[in-house]
Amino acid sequence: MSRYDHTKYRPFPPVQLKDRQWPDQVINKAPIWCSVDLRDGNQALVDPMTVEQKKCLFQLLVKIGFKQIEVGFPAASQPDFDFVRALIEENMIPDDVTVQVLTQAREHLIDRTIEALQGVKKAIVHVYNSTSTVQREQVFRMSREEIIEIAVSGVRMVKERVANHPNTDWRLEYSPESFTGTELDFAVEICDAVVKEWQPTREKKIILNLPATVEMSTPNVFADQIEWFCRHIGQRDCIEISLHTHNDRGCGVAAAELGIMAGADRVEGTLMGNGERTGNMDVITMAMNLYSQGVNPELYLADAQEIVEVVEACTQIPVNPRHPWVGELVYTAFSGSHQDAIKKSLSQQKPEQGWNVAYLPIDPQDLGRSYEAVIRINSQSGKGGVAYVLEADYGLKLPRWLQVEFARVVQARTEAEARELKRQEIWDAFNQAYLIHPDLAELVSYKLERSDRDYLTAVIRQQGRSGELQGEGKGALHALTEALKQVLDQEIQITEYSEHALSTGSDAKAVTYIQLKVGEQVYCGVAISEDTVAANLNAVLAAVSPVLAARVIEAA
Repeated sequence: MSRYDHTKYRPFPPVQLKDRQWPDQVINKAPIWCSVDLRDGNQALVDPMTVEQKKCLFQLLVKIGFKQIEVGFPAASQPDFDFVRALIEENMIPDDVTVQVLTQAREHLIDRTIEALQGVKKAIVHVYNSTSTVQREQVFRMSREEIIEIAVSGVRMVKERVANHPNTDWRLEYSPESFTGTELDFAVEICDAVVKEWQPTREKKIILNLPATVEMSTPNVFADQIEWFCRHIGQRDCIEISLHTHNDRGCGVAAAELGIMAGADRVEGTLMGNGERTGNMDVITMAMNLYSQGVNPELYLADAQEIVEVVEACTQIPVNPRHPWVGELVYTAFSGSHQDAIKKSLSQQKPEQGWNVAYLPIDPQDLGRSYEAVIRINSQSGKGGVAYVLEADYGLKLPRWLQVEFARVVQARTEAEARELKRQEIWDAFNQAYLIHPDLAELVSYKLERSDRDYLTAVIRQQGRSGELQGEGKGALHALTEALKQVLDQEIQITEYSEHALSTGSDAKAVTYIQLKVGEQVYCGVAISEDTVAANLNAVLAAVSPVLAARVIEAA
C-alpha cells in the first residue's frame, strides 16, 4: 500500500482500573534481574553467537552480578544444547547463579531441555505458549480451553521429569506469550491453572512472566495491566511476577519501570537492549536509572567500557554513541553554554555533597569515564569549554577576559577546519597565540633596584635582536610599562592582571595573564616562569610584542 493511512490501526483499549495505585508508588529497591542476552538477544542476531562468544558473554553477566541468566533454548538448536552442556561440564556456573532455559510446552522439547540440564545445581525451566487473541483465533484456531490445556500439560510434563532429578534445585517459569495482546481475565485464568498444577510455596515461588512480546500501548496502560493482574491472580504470595518488555514503541524501559511500580517483582532484559525488532528492555538503562535516583541497582556497572566492548564483540552490533548512560558521547558537551555551566558546577562540587552538576545527571567517573571526555571543542564551543580543557589538562586558570579572546582563536580554527579540535591541539593553539609566536619579545635578564621607587633594567630579545630597556615606577610592572612608553611613544595602561601558581613546592612555576592598552588598542599576554617577577614582565612583553615588532619593521 503506497498511501499513508492511519485509519487501518485501532487505539489500544484502556484498562478499567479506576482506583489504580501504581502512580503513587516509588521504586526504592532493585527488582530481581534476569539477563536474556544469551537466548532472546542471541536469537535476534544475524549471525548467532558461537559457543565461545556465549561463554565470554556469560562470564561478563556473572561479573556484572546477574543471579539469574537465561542461557538458551537447548531443545531448539545443537549450539544452544552444546553451550548449556559446556557451562555445566566445565563448572562455569557459580553456586549463587541460576541458569534458565526456554522451552515450548511440547513433550519432545521438554525432554531435550531436561537432558541439557543434567547435573546442573540450580535451574529455571521456562515454559511458554501463545495466549493472545490474534494468536488463538488466527494462528492456532483454538479455544481458550485448548490453550489452557497446552500450558497445563506442559507444566505437568516438566513437573514429572524434574522429580527424577532431585539433586537439582528446580524452579518453574511460565509465560503467557504476548501477554499484552491477551485479555486480562484469560491471562489470569491460564496462569491460575498453571499455578494450581505446579503447586508452588512461599519458600519456592513460581515465576509468572508477563511478556510485552510486542509493545502495543503506552507504558501507563501496561502498568494498569500489571496492577490488574496482580490484584486478580490467586496465591499471590507464592508467585514472583516477572516482566519481559520489548521496545517496539521505544518505551521498553519506561514500561518495565512502571510495571515494577504496579507490583511486579522481577525484570528480564538484555545489555544495551539487543533483541528482536527494536529490541528488548535495556537492563543497563533501567539499572542506571535506579542508580541516578540513589537506589542500589545491585549490578556492577562501574567498568562501562568493558561491558560495551564485550557486548560489541559478542553480538557484532556497535553501541550507539548516544546510548543512554554508556554511549561514548552521553557525557560530552560541545555547546558553549553547556560547557560553561559544567565547568562552573564542577568547580563548586564538594565530595561531601550530593552530586549536583549541570547537564551531568551522574558522575561519569562512576562508570569508569574520565572527565577528559566531558568537554570537547568544536565550532559550537565557547569560552567555558576551552577554559575547562586548559585548566583540567594543563593547570591554566584563564581569567574571563582571556577566555573570551582565546575562544575566538579556537572557534576560528574549528570553523576553518570544520572539525573538532583535540585537547593537544587546543594547547598547541594556546602556545602559538601567547607563548611561542614568532613575534614574541622575551626577557633575557633583568635587574630591579628598590627604594622609594623601583628601577628596572631589562635586556629583551625579539626576532633575534636584543636591546636594553630602563624605566622606573611603582613596582616592576609600572617600571616596565614606563620604559616601553619611551620606546613606543604611546600610552600603555594595564587594564587586567591575574596570576596563579601552576603547582606547589619550591620549584613551582607561576603563570601571569596581562591585558593592556597601547593607545586605544587592547592586547593580551601570558607568561610562565619559576620567577614570579619574570613571569609578570614577560607577560607584559608578550602583550606588546605585536607593537614592538611593527616598530622594528618601521625603523628598518
